[in-house]
Amino acid sequence: MKTLGIDIGSSSIKVAILDVVTGKRVATVTLPDTEMKIDAPQTGWAEQDPMMWWNYVSKAIPMAMQQAKLKPDQISAIGITYQMHGLVCLDKNAKPLRKSIIWCDSRAVTLGN
Repeated sequence: MKTLGIDIGSSSIKVAILDVVTGKRVATVTLPDTEMKIDAPQTGWAEQDPMMWWNYVSKAIPMAMQQAKLKPDQISAIGITYQMHGLVCLDKNAKPLRKSIIWCDSRAVTLGN
């Protein structure tokens, strides 16, 4: 039995395939090769484009599947992790309305005090 894990971080997207029986990693892919861009349109702001994440996830999964020599029906479960405290606003068609406000953004710090 194989499982696929997706980690959507602020610096990279990581995809791993594990063999549940042996506990061993079968494949891993990290994209991009350098850290992803964090936009700071104002001091204390930190935003990223959710479509950038989606594009890397969409590339990394087939790469990991090819590396593991697996077909989609051989994956028994998928787990997804995401950077903490991120905000992604979607429209009625599940399309991002704006860049995501990510964990290291501090524009609301004064509201939490």
